[in-house]
Amino acid sequence: MNEAIRNLKPKALWNKFADLNAVPRPSKKEERVIAFMKDFGENLGLETIEDEVGNVIIRKPATKGMEDRKPIVMQSHLDMVHQKNNDTQFDFDTQGIEMKVDGDWVRANGTTLGADNGLGVATIMAILESDTIAHPAMEALFTIDEETGMTGAMGLKGGILQGEILLNLDTEEDDEIGVGCAGGVDVTAEKKYKQVEAPEHTKSHIITVKGLQGGHSGMDIIKGLGNANKLMNRLLYAVNDIVHLVELKGGSLRNAIPRESEAIVLVSETNENAFLSEIRKLKAEITEEFKSLEPELSITTERVNKESTKVLSKKEQNLFVRSIYAAHNGVYRMSPEIEDLVETSNNIAKITVENGKIEVLCLTRSSVASSKEDLANALQSVFELADFKVSFSGEYPGWAPNMNSSILKVLDELYEKINGQKAHVAACHAGLECGILGQNYPNMEMISFGPTIKGAHSPDERASISSAQKYWEFVIEILKNIPKK
Repeated sequence: MNEAIRNLKPKALWNKFADLNAVPRPSKKEERVIAFMKDFGENLGLETIEDEVGNVIIRKPATKGMEDRKPIVMQSHLDMVHQKNNDTQFDFDTQGIEMKVDGDWVRANGTTLGADNGLGVATIMAILESDTIAHPAMEALFTIDEETGMTGAMGLKGGILQGEILLNLDTEEDDEIGVGCAGGVDVTAEKKYKQVEAPEHTKSHIITVKGLQGGHSGMDIIKGLGNANKLMNRLLYAVNDIVHLVELKGGSLRNAIPRESEAIVLVSETNENAFLSEIRKLKAEITEEFKSLEPELSITTERVNKESTKVLSKKEQNLFVRSIYAAHNGVYRMSPEIEDLVETSNNIAKITVENGKIEVLCLTRSSVASSKEDLANALQSVFELADFKVSFSGEYPGWAPNMNSSILKVLDELYEKINGQKAHVAACHAGLECGILGQNYPNMEMISFGPTIKGAHSPDERASISSAQKYWEFVIEILKNIPKK
């Protein structure tokens, strides 16, 4: 199946992508891909280093005639988001990604594709392997765990890298040149509750929300897509007085907008008709609200023969439902400085209620540190009012734009020369590693670009074939035009 990918152009890029995607590499489980990358560098006879946190650095001397150019760092992350459709049988820990060609797109079979950031990794691999592509002295920096904490970038010590310019290959629109990004913080709300005996003469029902698009919780948050956790909570709020919550599972990863949620509730026989009627009413309202954004949205209820003996107390259920209703999800503030840029947002990413414990995972992003703190404090206040314990973790800084950098001038002029139109120079609401790397390398100029990738962090992730060709040509020209020392 992946052989069709290997025949795409440019072959150097797609062959390396196919090689990479044969290696399981979910975030925080990068041992195999680290070994793969070290073997790759060593087999080329290049200096290859693994630092103390697992980042891999491969050094390659300048090609003939390029020795007088500024040394560069080409950087991408090794890990990928592991998301799959519920009906897809796939083990990210043991299987390579199964890819297919669909018109102008490369997709995976029911899973994330790993083009984020695998196409960047494959680009660097192809350049390291080539003996015909002109480039200055370069370091390939392959970081780990970008998707779930950026611990690789955080753990990279100062003084290891020698480059003066960093090319980050993690932008997902081929007409965009990235000059800044948002920082983030993980907000976690947890509490234990005492389970109480389920009332007698009740029936078990499963409420399911599914069919949502999901997507990247930074780049896609501006679209106003449905969040399965918020929609489920809206349903529970409407029937709160006549149901008893047994358990709930919604969403999976902090950086992915939740696509599915499932709750088990108990309903008395006398309230069953009222319960079903209220769910039907809400289903019609929500479906109408989201008809243009979420055409595949499905809200269902099903009576099941499942014995449930323990539920939340009514007090705990009320506190839980109301806290989720009050917690902010989506865009919090738009940037007053940059048109159409989300400044601050929150994603209520994952909710679990089971076995006497409630856990709510959020990812709060902002390009302004004080605004990020403001929203995180607002979330903390809501959850603490409902007796949750709230913690902040995994905080990382944003990347402030430098509109006067020499490498921005190179990319801006080259893009217009090659494509006959100006590139879109912009900051993004995703988290890029540039901000973190800049803490230990404050004098390094940084820029971000990449091929067009849609649906990142979801099973609908796809990479444009024609865009990859355009992007590859751009990369080759950039390497030829790195400024002199």
